[in-house]
Amino acid sequence: MAGQVWATDTLGGYMYSDELSETLRTELQPNCRFRQMCDIEEGKGENKGDRLYWNVYGNAKTEGGALTENTAMPETEFDIRQESMVVTEYGNSVPFTGKLDNMSKHPVEKIVKKVMKNDARKVLDKAAHAQFDLTPVTVSAAAGTSSTAITTETGGCTITNNAALTKEHVKKIADEMKERDIVPFDGDDYASLARPSTLRTFKDDLEGISVYVETGFKQIMHGEIGRYEGIRFAEQTNVATEGWTNGKSDAAFFFGADTVCEGIVIPEEVRGKIPTDYGRSKGVAWYYLGGFGLCHTDAAEARILKWDSAA
Repeated sequence: MAGQVWATDTLGGYMYSDELSETLRTELQPNCRFRQMCDIEEGKGENKGDRLYWNVYGNAKTEGGALTENTAMPETEFDIRQESMVVTEYGNSVPFTGKLDNMSKHPVEKIVKKVMKNDARKVLDKAAHAQFDLTPVTVSAAAGTSSTAITTETGGCTITNNAALTKEHVKKIADEMKERDIVPFDGDDYASLARPSTLRTFKDDLEGISVYVETGFKQIMHGEIGRYEGIRFAEQTNVATEGWTNGKSDAAFFFGADTVCEGIVIPEEVRGKIPTDYGRSKGVAWYYLGGFGLCHTDAAEARILKWDSAA
């Protein structure tokens, strides 16, 4: 049986020794980053099929304007498009023996539950990120090397982005988002997620500028580090580096509201295995039934811009 057993030190035996500390410790765990930016679709429940749909309503095809007396009111229309996501099962489990549970100095079930919760958090955050990564709009340093200008592309990045992300890039990205009329993420602010090393040059650029204002500003997002040019920045480490050429930068996401839809049928939960073999075989699992989907797949309506590279 794969899982935790008493007979192997690294799989269970270490849970008891004469000098074992009473303090429970597990490996360091990051908090969710991408998932907190998703919009939860409350209407998705059981017995409704495995696909969730939502409507995207376009703008009026013909703009209104000034009216002339005795002239009929103009008429127009707008398009409706449907997007969807597929509900998927997610989960993992750790079986363990009854002997390990009975012999261990530390509470095996409690430890396994904590490990399973950490695993669920990382798995679901990566699933949310996978949808962020499908955005059809990318930005990169102009010519791949400019420290001030950006190039915006649709349908995939074709530029090898061999430049660190700077405050000048961020200014241009902020302008691009405003020019696209992307609805802000919170109030008047957009948001951004990136690995800490990607933001290092950007943060160094800001050391001489008073941009991190505490008065009237609360950090409500996990990993949030500050605000600049109307963009709130947060760091993430759940998703690994993409390994760009020369490693001068890495992926970063800039976005407004209505990013990724999360449809939840059964929220993540920890489940105990029904003991078998007369109580000698036990286990703990986590389970989630739901899914994630990019809300706007059309480039003209994209809510997410990815700082990207072709290699």
